[in-house]
Amino acid sequence: MVRQEIVNGVLLDEHMFLSLNEFCRVCTHQSEWIIEMVEYGILEPQGSTPDDWRFPAASLDRARRAMRLHQDLQINMAGIALALQLMDELNNLRTQVNISVYDV
Repeated sequence: MVRQEIVNGVLLDEHMFLSLNEFCRVCTHQSEWIIEMVEYGILEPQGSTPDDWRFPAASLDRARRAMRLHQDLQINMAGIALALQLMDELNNLRTQVNISVYDV
């Protein structure tokens, strides 16, 4: 028996920007959670106030990783910010190592 599942999604262009309300709807989280992520530097929207914020579509991946860290490991917001920063640094180092390997 083949299991069929209906999947709903939103196709986003990498150059697309989302308002706070749109970002919350796609992330399925309340605005308070997103605002807290901005306060901790996890997300960096364009604009000066929540009403003006525009999130690059690429921020969705970072928000989802933050949510998984919170849900799966019960990490608080400060811990999430640190974990994501360390993961970013690790990815940058891996990229540098791969580039230098090909330069030889």
